[in-house]
Amino acid sequence: MQYIRELFDYIGDFTWGWSLIPFLVVLGVFFTLSSQFVQLRFFGRMFGVLTKTEPKDGHISSREALLVSVGGRVGGGNIAGVAVAITLGGPGAVFWMWAIALVGMATSLFECSLAQLFKRTEADGSYRGGPAQYIIYGLGQNFRWLAVLYAICLIAAFAFGFNAFQGNTVAGALQESFGLSRLYAGIGFAILTALVVFGGIRRIAKVADVVVPVMAFGYIGLALVVILINLPSVPGVIGSILSNAFGFTSAVAGGVGAAVAQGLRRGLFSNEAGLGSAPNVAAIADVKHPVSQGVVQSLSVFIDTMVICSCTAFMILLSDVYQPGADIDGVVLTQQALSSHFGDWASYFLSLAVLLFAFSSIIYNYYLGETALAVFTEGRTAQLVLRLMVIALVFIGASAEGATSVFFFSDPLMGVLALVNLMALLMLFPIGLRMVRDYTAQVRAGIDNPVLNPADYPELSLDETAWPAVGDAAPPPPGTATAASA
Repeated sequence: MQYIRELFDYIGDFTWGWSLIPFLVVLGVFFTLSSQFVQLRFFGRMFGVLTKTEPKDGHISSREALLVSVGGRVGGGNIAGVAVAITLGGPGAVFWMWAIALVGMATSLFECSLAQLFKRTEADGSYRGGPAQYIIYGLGQNFRWLAVLYAICLIAAFAFGFNAFQGNTVAGALQESFGLSRLYAGIGFAILTALVVFGGIRRIAKVADVVVPVMAFGYIGLALVVILINLPSVPGVIGSILSNAFGFTSAVAGGVGAAVAQGLRRGLFSNEAGLGSAPNVAAIADVKHPVSQGVVQSLSVFIDTMVICSCTAFMILLSDVYQPGADIDGVVLTQQALSSHFGDWASYFLSLAVLLFAFSSIIYNYYLGETALAVFTEGRTAQLVLRLMVIALVFIGASAEGATSVFFFSDPLMGVLALVNLMALLMLFPIGLRMVRDYTAQVRAGIDNPVLNPADYPELSLDETAWPAVGDAAPPPPGTATAASA
């Protein structure tokens, strides 16, 4: 066992240590520049999905897919991870979290657009797609082994490991705040998980449509109250973030280097842009053009980091409990910061927030595992086994405090699947850029809801049944550039 752990430690050091983060940053900057800052050009269009959504009967709307994605991205990293980044990297780490979110919005747009382009129609009429699908159908069957490697890592890291961790986090928070036994917390959480995952993606989407807005607006509302009651101190906090980010002042050992390292690492871990997880959810939406959902998924990154992570950062930095470089657990620091603003009752609120964040992440992680399983088999027996294993791991992770130590492989395997996804994105980038240009041309031509024409991609293995709306739309005006001519 020791040798196995050492092997995964080496994999983790290789991926998260020096190869993955630079790769993510460089690729995000490349996507941003090559697409002429597509995430900023279409920023206003991102919010239209919140009110305008018209899926076909039985399909998942673009808004529902967005909320499932937000529910998955927003988790412990937004509460504990931000606190750790600020503690180890100083206030400047917040700026670098914002910076990586900005370029990550472009990366997410491309990976989610590709997932939409290569999605397949299931027997029940729903859609399924993600990195495994755009590797197989975009790069070809010769790369199927890469899709299999990706799928194995996704199941092991997200469906198994991270779900056990989420259960453990919830049980610990409930025990600390309410004195609730881990056993009872585990039973209750497992039952909730079962009720949702056995309903499939449609029930997952319906639950996310309710839970995610509640948890997001509740948390944002609390942060706004903190900012309002500490309004005179806000300019000083913003100044501290900027000065620490560029090394004009130093809050921790390591100075600007620590701020950059912690901000980039925690930001990427939180928003998951480029890691290859969110595209699996992006592919389920019923949209007329792949880039429409890519734009929406950029908003998911924005909400995760620029909004939710910033809420945590300001609640901590505006409190009197923050000590740079202190050895303190991230959740505890956030809890203490809230208590300093509102009193002890705030710890109960944070426990409930952790519960909602973790629950939305668990159902999201389960669906990632289900999509990865489809690479190996479409059998209902395998799907049933996966569901039962996820429920069991949520229970075990919650009820046994030290149980999650056996999932030491989760972070390293997430690093591997991220590298696989980024290599695929780089190879498929020309196709992604063609889609962006086609979408842009239609928008400039006055088409409010651009439509994909599969005939523009005759050389690709597309599932034309996934784009039945193409015949319902009027063709672009004469002279309009298309994907084929871009």
